[in-house]
Parts: sequence; C-alpha cells; structure tokens
Amino acid sequence: MAAWLERALAQSGFVPEHAPDAQTAEHLLSTSDYDAVIMDLRLPDKHGLVLLREMRNRGDVTPVLILTAQGALQDRVRGLNLGADDFVTKPFALEELEARLTALVRRSRGRQAPRMQCGSLIYDSESRAFSLDGAILHLTPREHAALAVLVTRSGLPVEKNQLYSRVFDHDSEASLDAIEVVLHRLRKKLAGSDVRIVTVRGLGYMLESINEDG
Repeated sequence: MAAWLERALAQSGFVPEHAPDAQTAEHLLSTSDYDAVIMDLRLPDKHGLVLLREMRNRGDVTPVLILTAQGALQDRVRGLNLGADDFVTKPFALEELEARLTALVRRSRGRQAPRMQCGSLIYDSESRAFSLDGAILHLTPREHAALAVLVTRSGLPVEKNQLYSRVFDHDSEASLDAIEVVLHRLRKKLAGSDVRIVTVRGLGYMLESINEDG
C-alpha cells in the first residue's frame, strides 16, 4: 500500500518520501522539513502512536494524518490526545486522502506552504502549480510529477529509476526509457528560459538554473 500511495501522491503533484519503519521516519524528520506526515500505526519496529508521542515531546509540530483501521475508536482517541491532526480510515479513497492532506497543510499552525524555486521556475506546494517567468506552466500529470521531483532536488541529480517510479504507475507497461519522452517534452516547455534539465552521466537527471553556472 505504501508503494502505491507514494506513486499516486507523486502523480498528483505531491513529493512524497516513504519511510518503511519508525527508525527511517525519525531520521527523515530530523534531517528535513516536511509539510505533513501520513502515518500508519502498524509499523514493524514501533507503534505509530509511540512515534507520534516522541515527535510531539521533542517539539516537532509537523502535521500528522493517521491511517487507522475501520472502527479503531481507541486509536483515534489516543491519537488526538497525543497530537494527531487528522485521521483517515482504511480502506480509503485516494481523493479523500489527498483533500484532507491538502487541507492539513493549508491550516498547519499558521505556516505558509513553501514555494520552491529554481531560476524563474516556481513551484507552489499548496496549489501544486508551476509558474515560469511569472506565467502558469501547463503540464500533463506525468510532466508535473517529474518536474515536482526535480525542482524539490534542484541542483542535485535524481536517478532514472527513482524518477520513473514517481511518474509511472507500478503496473505500467512502459519501459524505463519512457521517462526520456517525458523529459523531452519538459525540456521543450522550459526552452528559452533560465532553467534546464541536464543529464548527469551515471547519476541521472538534474534541474539547474543556467544563470548559476560557474
């Protein structure tokens, strides 16, 4: 489910990172800032509510949306007492989860949703819209998913396999090289601007601002 959800959210323009266990989640939360956490309670190394309690005890106010089993009222009550921000019951509709996640980010403790920028390319993570030179950049869902990953890690190469997994469904029959087609279309839409997608031999693809060369 985690792999499916990660791909689905990426297709919708989110930039998700998957932590398969509490230890990985704790490392990610300590080294990066996130707009929200989707937390399953049944983690292999620690109960999700324990992880939540430890987050709040150390002052981490990142909004947390908890996935619970149907009818797990006790988990909901404990979660609210420990500082959970919202709940979604499994099984769930992806549209509901995305709507709740977007609302959670929007109202998260008065913080503004971050805008990521590379040259004149701006990505608003709340509206999930790209603009280039002040004009809205119109993208297909796959182009959007690819560019969202690249702009979040601008200046750093993203591996081809990783980019593919964010852009194509897990059951897609498209070959790995299909990502080249998506990137080709993105390059055409970025042509003439101060931003470009470069191929880093042996490492993957990278978004960079031309004005920052040298």
